[in-house]
Amino acid sequence: MTEADGLLGHTDLGAADPSATPGGLLDVLGVAAVVLNAEGRIALWSPQAEELFGYTAREALGRSAMYLLVEERHRERVKSLFAQVMAGCGAWAGVFPVRHKDGSTRLAEFRNMRLEDEHGRLYALGIASDHATLQRVERDLALSVRLVSQSPMGLAVMDSDLRYVLVNPALERINGLPAKQHLGRHVGEVLSFLDADATKSAMRRVLADGVPRLNQFTTGRTAADPDTEHAWRVSFYRLEDASGQVIGLATSVVDVTEQLQAAAAAVRTRRRLALIADASARIGTSFDLEVTARELADIVVPEFADIVAVDVLDSVLGGTQPYVAGDTASFRALAVKTAYPTSAVRAADPVGELASYDATRLVTQCARSARPVLVSRVRESDFARIARDAHAATLLNEAGLHSYLAVPLIARGEVLGVLDLKRTRNLQPFDHDDQVLAVELAARAAVSIDNARWYQRQRRAVLTLQRHLLPSQPAPRPGLEIAYRYQPAAAADEAGGDWFDVIPLHGEQTALVVGDVMGSGINAAATMGQLRIAARTLAALGLEPDAVLAQLDDIAVGLDSAMATCVFAVYDPHLLRCRMATAGHLPPVLTRPGHMPQLLELPTGAPLGVGGVPFETVEFHLGISDELVLYTDGLVETRDEDIDVRLQALTDLLSNPRRPLEETCDFLLGALRHRDDHDDVALLIARTRHLQSGHKP
Repeated sequence: MTEADGLLGHTDLGAADPSATPGGLLDVLGVAAVVLNAEGRIALWSPQAEELFGYTAREALGRSAMYLLVEERHRERVKSLFAQVMAGCGAWAGVFPVRHKDGSTRLAEFRNMRLEDEHGRLYALGIASDHATLQRVERDLALSVRLVSQSPMGLAVMDSDLRYVLVNPALERINGLPAKQHLGRHVGEVLSFLDADATKSAMRRVLADGVPRLNQFTTGRTAADPDTEHAWRVSFYRLEDASGQVIGLATSVVDVTEQLQAAAAAVRTRRRLALIADASARIGTSFDLEVTARELADIVVPEFADIVAVDVLDSVLGGTQPYVAGDTASFRALAVKTAYPTSAVRAADPVGELASYDATRLVTQCARSARPVLVSRVRESDFARIARDAHAATLLNEAGLHSYLAVPLIARGEVLGVLDLKRTRNLQPFDHDDQVLAVELAARAAVSIDNARWYQRQRRAVLTLQRHLLPSQPAPRPGLEIAYRYQPAAAADEAGGDWFDVIPLHGEQTALVVGDVMGSGINAAATMGQLRIAARTLAALGLEPDAVLAQLDDIAVGLDSAMATCVFAVYDPHLLRCRMATAGHLPPVLTRPGHMPQLLELPTGAPLGVGGVPFETVEFHLGISDELVLYTDGLVETRDEDIDVRLQALTDLLSNPRRPLEETCDFLLGALRHRDDHDDVALLIARTRHLQSGHKP
């Protein structure tokens, strides 16, 4: 511990004031002064001596101190010590038992020395205090000194002018300055890294009103550690002596940087865990690549980065294995997002456009190495490696880009693309912890992107097969006007089983077929193709509808127990007659001009593939301009409404004024279907019309 005038024993830390009320260590000790002449008689007696020994000055002056104050058994010892002091052998100090006026014996701490006046007369000065009191003060003082010097808390004492008079070692370490650079100087001179005016103002308020200011929070960078932002909790206390006189100010300083950093780290950890949990819930809600990329961008902005781009290798979008050709990498941005409006967004690759980068670009290095690339503090030379061109580099520089992080999107061991992250307004640079978090987010997103890529590839395969297996534009048929639609399911694994067909037969008859293979995906599409071809072949043989369905039933049993529903109708335009049979299919709708649409009452039959179940053909007459609406369950079935309600909705829609057939198809699909429906749908509408002249039965 270092002090200017001593921690204790100095009643005024400021300028001396003769009118000040007495007080301090001497008053606490009650130091008594006694002067003896050469014969050992008391010549002077202080008031403190009266308090310590009990005798008044009148009772003590002129009397032998030895006979007044010393017990008989100690008198020879006292004579010897007195003779030594008076002989000039030096001062004597020690503890000695003294007889009090009340008859008790007390230990007193003595300091004795010889005095000489201008006439050469010799005297002995004795300074004494109560030994127990002195021990207590010494113990308290020693304890105080050790507490101050060994305290891990920074402690300082300032005078009433706010100049340092005491600084302990802990405060030296906290401020990064030795005590000698504190003592005698003002706060502003020593702590240039703090707001000196605010600090002095707070101190003066404490000196004025005596109300302590506790745990004042402040931050700054010390001369000893200029690269680290430190935090402290500072308290100010007014110091007063025993009489209540203000003698200065004490301050305590606790460095809470580590606690603050730990708390900040805990907050960051909680935010990161929340971010990961949020990513788990929000990324991958769709099998759409663009939607998945936007979900990833929405997660990281603005919580983690100010600017983000999700760039996927063009080979991934092309449906092939991901690869980086040679020293270049070709990307397409699936999503770009910023935390605030900024011209820096123009520096990013436009969404959907192809961009190729050579090996000098950090995004290429990230994709080629399959490792993150971190530029914690972006330098001038880094912009050319980050931006796509010189103009983009200028935009990023003007936007204040100061930290950059690129993380590979890796799924199943393959690099699919790169998550490109930038910070501009967020002043904290990316660090290792940020890199770990970005890798975790990228890994989760990459799996969803890869799933979306796989599903889209499967979807393309299913739809390609389905388009190949479904009929092309049917040729016009005598006595019929025909319109149709096929709409696949939203998900790749739920498309593939529905079909329709228009089959020319002899005698200008036409077979109309709509079917639905149970199941989905490429297997359902392949089964659908086999049943469609079989139905066309059987129809060409001139079999009745029930016989066609019976043969299809046998075929379905042989196709690994495939199951399908089907409606098969044959229309004769010369007789205006329709023969129809169903295999577990929803009933067609018949609309007649001037009448309400009606669901045809047909024997339902069992689905194809059950095996051995008979089917029945029903024949009915059609008038000119009558319509048959054949459809699969994807048009009407939903998960939250009863099928009867949906069928009623279908007939209600068909009761509206008639439209051209193509418009009717679009109207029904728009009214009954949703964008994310989980089933595909086949719709076939046939309207009867007059045969053209020249046609014969």
